[in-house]
Amino acid sequence: MAGFEHLVKQHPCFSPDAHFKYGRIHLPVSPQCNIQCRFCKRGFNKHEVRPGVSSLILKPEETIATVEKALKLCPEIKVVGIAGPGDTLATDHALEAFQLINRKYPQLINCLSTNGLLLEKKAERIAAAGVKTVTVTVNAVDPKIQKDICSYIIYEGNYYEGEAAAEILIAAQLRGIKKLSDLGIMVKINTVLVPGINDGNIEEVAKLTKEAGASILNIIPLIPQHEMAHLQVPSCALLEKCRASAGKHLEVFRHCKHCRADACGIPGKGQDLHSQLYELEPVETFSHG
Repeated sequence: MAGFEHLVKQHPCFSPDAHFKYGRIHLPVSPQCNIQCRFCKRGFNKHEVRPGVSSLILKPEETIATVEKALKLCPEIKVVGIAGPGDTLATDHALEAFQLINRKYPQLINCLSTNGLLLEKKAERIAAAGVKTVTVTVNAVDPKIQKDICSYIIYEGNYYEGEAAAEILIAAQLRGIKKLSDLGIMVKINTVLVPGINDGNIEEVAKLTKEAGASILNIIPLIPQHEMAHLQVPSCALLEKCRASAGKHLEVFRHCKHCRADACGIPGKGQDLHSQLYELEPVETFSHG
């Protein structure tokens, strides 16, 4: 991770030391998604601890007051992240929010998470908004495997499924990672480990994303739900095997907490202040546009 040491030291999702020392806030400003992963079930509540869940959707202009409140609750916050609950690039809300936050709080690290479908197209805007780190979820680099993980994508106004969707998504992700890397933005890869489906492809994910410019990989155990509710959580042995094979190519982060899209606090301390940060009751509907 040469050249990014200053970011790694303060980012709790990039460094084991920072994970237990510094905080992050996730701002839920992105309601829509342009792909459908078979394990993804988005929703609104205050009790589930997993991606794709938040208490509400913020408007970009509401994020400054939210960050201000978060810093009072947790002065150790160093990172402002946007990770959903939809995809951050499916709308412009995340980039608009980062522009505002970067002007008000330039000392904080802006971190965006995305499925990568629109990464290449929006790379310059991501950089211009002051984003320093981007996490891209790449679950497979073989279309025959990816088609079993992602049901469909919506790209340039067209609907794709099967291997056609997988080929478009994988190519877009790798091009986008390279473009971000060329712009000097640090890239982390998230890979959801789905036993029996992509466990044999994770080393290749690490290899190809490293070649594209990624610096670190986080392997996330599957949460069985939605179309994959019948599957099992990966065993510790399988998780370690995949981490070992991926580690031949990329540094592997091992402390993921399956954070909510509105998480707040120091993750390594098991601290999540979202209930204090967002006092409103969760909304009952969700945009699937």
